[in-house]
Amino acid sequence: MKTYDWIVIGGGITGSALSYELVKKGLKVLLLEKDPNFDNATRLSYGGLSYWSATDNLSIELCKEGREIQQNLSEELAANTEFRELDLMLVIASEDTPETIAKTYQKFAIKPQLLTPQEACEQEPLLNPNAISGCLQLPHGHINPQKTNNAYQQAFLRLGGEIEYETVSQFLWQKDKIEGVQTLSEKHYSKNTVVCAGGLTRLLLKTVGINVNIYFTHSQSIVTPPLDLKLRTLVMPSALQRLMLEEKSRDVEQQSWWNHPSSNIIADTMEPGAIQFMDGSFSLGQISQICPDTKANIDRNSSEKRIRQAVGKILPSLQNIPGKLHHCLVAFCPDSNFLVGQIEGFQGLHIFSGFTSTLIFAPPLARHFASWVTENPGKLPVITADSC
Repeated sequence: MKTYDWIVIGGGITGSALSYELVKKGLKVLLLEKDPNFDNATRLSYGGLSYWSATDNLSIELCKEGREIQQNLSEELAANTEFRELDLMLVIASEDTPETIAKTYQKFAIKPQLLTPQEACEQEPLLNPNAISGCLQLPHGHINPQKTNNAYQQAFLRLGGEIEYETVSQFLWQKDKIEGVQTLSEKHYSKNTVVCAGGLTRLLLKTVGINVNIYFTHSQSIVTPPLDLKLRTLVMPSALQRLMLEEKSRDVEQQSWWNHPSSNIIADTMEPGAIQFMDGSFSLGQISQICPDTKANIDRNSSEKRIRQAVGKILPSLQNIPGKLHHCLVAFCPDSNFLVGQIEGFQGLHIFSGFTSTLIFAPPLARHFASWVTENPGKLPVITADSC
């Protein structure tokens, strides 16, 4: 019977980064991913590195570390992550007052520059000046998230890590000690297990009666093939409705929905935006729906129409470009930027999920996590969990 030092559940950017950092420390690591096609939140990510968005000492330090890691990651992993510096243009709706919106961004470590519609269109010619009252310009990093994820995994394999494409169905445990996992085909044993399963994290932990403060949205975006159009910047709305939607998940009424999942949509937002990757392909828009059923049916035709109409208002030349709607689950933690640490009361069970600004926070925290568990376990945060 093969036993590992660590089993990492989830092969998105969080699980791949953490697996790599753990195996770098000389640990025997198994990475389990349910989908060999990786049709997950990492694949649908815009790839933005919002190092400007820190608001306190911890996030300032993590943003600094995350940016430094991403700048050097292509060399470290011996693969091109397509890192670049790219301006972020946060468009202000025509009905909003630019100065009022700008004030809401003063809490961040890097303050935005307020542009008029004309100035914004000089920076991004595809913008429709008649649809906006202004724009907030911020320095921003950008990577190709799927290429970065692949680079982490290939480096992990070169260092002796193992990857299996299997769906985890439950944990193996004795009393309060987790001894590994059961997949649909076999059992895997490990001294430690860490859940990096994104939107499926909550459901998986419930199999052992653990209820943590992590939830998910059904996220939908349009992905296009490479096109000749040229978008110079990353365009997003300045009023991010998704963050307000996530905050509502703490409401007592909505807690009952999460504890008794149904296929009803509790809340819904649509954020128009666009990014063009270095190969010429685009990602357009993001619909975020809170629905506690992980397998809920999505009205793809309606979602695609909503995204195209909203994006077309601010970026008219992108409204009718060829593309296909994609759907995934996106994890979030409404009380913090992430949920990282050992789960209280369950020896050998950990969580590494629920990130806001995943691509900037997860790489440095993966590095710290690996250092804590090998050099100073007492520094590893302890996550309090409730019983289901």
